[in-house]
Amino acid sequence: MSASTATLKVLSAGAVKRGVAKIVAEFQRESGNMVQVEFATAPDIRQRVTAGETADVIVAPPAVMDEIAKQGKIVAESRGFVGRSRMGVVVHAKSVAPGLGDTAAFKRALLGATAVVHNKASSGIYAARLLEKLGLKEALGSNIVVVETGSAIMEYVAAHPPSAIGLAQISEVMVMVDKGCAVKLAAPLPDEIQNVTRYDAAAASASKAPDAARKLAANLSSDTAKKVFAATGIS
Repeated sequence: MSASTATLKVLSAGAVKRGVAKIVAEFQRESGNMVQVEFATAPDIRQRVTAGETADVIVAPPAVMDEIAKQGKIVAESRGFVGRSRMGVVVHAKSVAPGLGDTAAFKRALLGATAVVHNKASSGIYAARLLEKLGLKEALGSNIVVVETGSAIMEYVAAHPPSAIGLAQISEVMVMVDKGCAVKLAAPLPDEIQNVTRYDAAAASASKAPDAARKLAANLSSDTAKKVFAATGIS
C-alpha cells in the first residue's frame, strides 16, 4: 500500500446508510483509498467502540459521540454535523394507509394494528417511550414486537400483511423500498410527537490513516454531502 492511500473502516448508524454509501463511493473514486463500511444501531456502536473496536470514521447520534469523545476515541476538531432523520409509520405495500393527521389518529391506527413493530436503536427507544407516554404500551400488550434493526422492522411488516405497523426512521424505510421490500411509508409521525435524531461524523483518534480519516469525515459533513443526504430523507 502506498503512503498516499489507505483502507479505511467506517462504523455508521444505519439510518444514514444511503447517503453514507454514496459519499463513501465518491471519496473512493477521488482519493484512491478503499473504504469498508459497517452499519449498526447507535447502542451497538457505543458498545463496540467503548469495548475497544477500532474504526477510522464514526457516524452516530450526539449522545454516542459525546460518550466516546469523553473516552478520547474521536478527534474532536474533526466532528461535524451530517443531518437529521425523522420517523414515520410503515405499512404493507398493499395496505390502505391509515389517517395519521394528529396524535389521536396515530393512536387509533396503532390500536387497530395486529402488530406494532419498532427496533432497539435510538429511534426504537423513542418509540417504546412514546407508546408508554400515550398509554399504548399496556393496551397493545403482546402486539408490540421489538426487533434488532431498522431493516428488520420493514421485513416484519412485509411478512405480516395487511395490518402490521412499523415505527421507523423514514430514511431506513426508503432504503428498504428501494430494495423491493413490500412496504410503504404511510406518513411521518404527527408533528407533536415527531422524533428528530441528529447524526454527526468524526475521525477516530486511533485511525492509522489520520489524514484520510479526517478528509472522509469532512466530506460526510460538507455542504455537498448535505444535498446528497437530503435526497435520502436526511435533512
